Amino acid sequence: MKSPVVKRSIVIAGHKTSVSLEDQFWDALKEIASNRRSTLSEIVASIDSGRNQGNLSSAIRLYVLAHYRNSPNMRDGADHGERSMPVRSTVA
Repeated sequence: MKSPVVKRSIVIAGHKTSVSLEDQFWDALKEIASNRRSTLSEIVASIDSGRNQGNLSSAIRLYVLAHYRNSPNMRDGADHGERSMPVRSTVA
């Protein structure tokens, strides 16, 4: 069985590092970067510089969660149980 966690290399402030995230979090992070007209590296560097503790992968997951929780659709109750975070189906 394939692991749901994907390890990717990313350059942060000129240094290459590896980050392990599920595909759904990578997709959401790319969507956030695109919507902000930013690069994935810039978003991750911002997350990295703002974290006080924990590992980078966890900090990214929390950032993505906060982003979607604070989105206008979530605040005004307009989502009616649906989430705007990309969903990828899995086949067992």
